[in-house]
Parts: sequence; structure tokens; C-alpha cells
Amino acid sequence: MTLIRIDGAPRPTAGALRLVEASSTRPATVNIAEYAERMTAHCPYLAPSLQRGLTTWTVYRADADADAVEAELFHAGGQAAEWLRPLIRRPQGALRCENIVLLGDVPGVRHRDLMAWPYWALRHLYAPVGIMFGKFYAGEDERARSGERTPVSPVSFLPVRAAVRRRDPQFLHTTPELAAALAVADDDGRDVFQHLSYDWTEIRSWSKRHLPPAKPSPTSRTTWVSPIRPGS
Repeated sequence: MTLIRIDGAPRPTAGALRLVEASSTRPATVNIAEYAERMTAHCPYLAPSLQRGLTTWTVYRADADADAVEAELFHAGGQAAEWLRPLIRRPQGALRCENIVLLGDVPGVRHRDLMAWPYWALRHLYAPVGIMFGKFYAGEDERARSGERTPVSPVSFLPVRAAVRRRDPQFLHTTPELAAALAVADDDGRDVFQHLSYDWTEIRSWSKRHLPPAKPSPTSRTTWVSPIRPGS
């Protein structure tokens, strides 16, 4: 299998995310163990992943403006996905999960907004090869797909894991295109950037083509409600 490397792509935004702690099963810079343990009640794959040391956390701190941080979050997500792709085919590979933790503040911009477009682009870019992205925000109430309230995360993070083809598509009602891609996902070693530039501005423009029909904002006929709905 031939996989791409995005490390060497031109990145004028390099440095917008400062690495605080490299990938670790027990990060020292964030208190995540208790939260992860409580989340096992809502994810059947998390407990065995934790027990086998297959859930890891890489911690970053925002250190630039919003556009640059978005670009570097996308880059970090792509790195995580490319790292996981060959590992998923190994024994117990389906239990691997790499989590990209975001610390720090960008004045006037919530973590929810910083993560929205990188998450959306990464999810659609990697769905055809069976990689699933999620999103959680520090201090915000979240609900499981069943509607049950889940523990409040102490940090904002993007989980990156192998897609579960028999489960994940059925929960993606608001994104049928994504659900269809996951249902037939097969990692044949393709370069997911084959027809795309590495430039974040171009990637974000590409990802807008995958937006579901959006509702107009009550305050404007030309403003669109965020397409990144809970559970999408």
C-alpha cells in the first residue's frame, strides 16, 4: 500500500498550532483519563481500545489567528489519518484511535468554530478510505446518537479512528453522501489528495461542495446556518 505524506506540503501557516505533547496513551498535560473511562459506557469499542493502549492523544495549543489555526488543524488531522491507515489493517487495528486535542484561545472565536471546517473537510476527504472523524468541545453538553447525555469533555478534540461500516452510516441521516461513502469504504492505498491541492483555502472551498441543503438565517436571506450539525 502506498500512502501519501503531507508533512512536506508547503504550509505558510506552520506554527499556528504549537505541539504541547506528542502522541501518548496517558498525556500529562491534560486530565483526560477519567473522562475517557466514563465515555466507555457510550462507545463499545473504547474500553477494549483503552485496555490495549490503542487510544492516544496529541496535544496542541493555538498560537495564531483563526484561519491559520484552521489550516493547521486540518494538517494535524491529515497526519493522524495517514498514520492510522496502515495500522488499521493490522491485528486489533480497528480499535486504534488518535485524538487531536486543541488548547488555547483565539480571541473572539470559539473552539467549535475553529474545528468546524477542518472536521468537515477531513471527514469527507477520508470517508472513502474508511477513516472517521469526530468532534467534542470543552465544557459543552453532548448527546450520544441515542439522545442520551454524555460526559462533558474537559478539552476540545477531534477523534480519528477506523470507520465501523455496519454502524456509522446508519447514524448519518443529515449527510447521506457521507453515509454512502462510508458504507462502501475500502482503503486501496489511494492518494486522497490526488485531485486536490494541499492548500487549505482550496480544500475548504472543495469541502463546501459537500454541504447539505442549508436553511437561510432568520436575520438574512444570504447568511447560511452552519452545516456542521450535531451528529452529522
